[in-house]
Amino acid sequence: MRASLIQIRVDPTESVNSRRARVASLVREQGAADLVVLPELWPVGAFASDLFATEAEPLDGPTHDAMASAARDAGVWLHAGSVIERASDGTLYNTSLVFSPDGRLAASYRKIHRFGFDQGEATLLGAGDRAVTVGLPETTLGLATCYDLRFPELFRQLVSDGAQLLVVPAGWPARRRAHWSLLARARAVENQSYVLACGTAGTHAGVEQAGYSVVVDPWGEVLAEAGPDEEVLTVDLDPAKVAKTRADFPVLRDRVLGLDRP
Repeated sequence: MRASLIQIRVDPTESVNSRRARVASLVREQGAADLVVLPELWPVGAFASDLFATEAEPLDGPTHDAMASAARDAGVWLHAGSVIERASDGTLYNTSLVFSPDGRLAASYRKIHRFGFDQGEATLLGAGDRAVTVGLPETTLGLATCYDLRFPELFRQLVSDGAQLLVVPAGWPARRRAHWSLLARARAVENQSYVLACGTAGTHAGVEQAGYSVVVDPWGEVLAEAGPDEEVLTVDLDPAKVAKTRADFPVLRDRVLGLDRP
């Protein structure tokens, strides 16, 4: 199984429409991949909270249409990162979109943990209330977004729900890059799962982005890591390695707490 993470540079001088078209072209170039992953809120920028209301869109809005078409043209599963979704009641959410190779919206996930400590996302957006997994032919994805990475209980729930590959689009700041790398590896080790963590590059809303998207295997080994700038990170994964790791070192069967769901 081949995965490509596209670490997008979010430049405030580039319009949302221009970036949307550019990213769609980048996705179309990944036809050799099985799964393509984009970062969190790449259309507007994760820290550009002053633009959230004006750039919000319905679930089937322009980003949906552009990414559905790109996934279909490339014939790939596409985790299209996230958008600011405006729900029918007017509530805004940080919502991830996953498309199948035929361009169908296979799943959406509203970010549960909102960052900001009573500012920005934490006050402007609603919170999701359910963990989401997506079945692919080769594996099962568990969906999380950026700040979610700091909350291991979500990932435990995803594993309980069958996830073997944890996908984390993010707009992670450069000043906390050490946490980004550490937490991605921790989530892989403790859940014996692949972690695909895809961040943004550049600087927007005055916040330098970390970059350094990373792919970690179920034993915690880093298989590939990007640099600080825009790039495509491509890696071949062996889905069978998850089951083998869990069988050879069956730590998950010794869980005692948090087993209220099958």
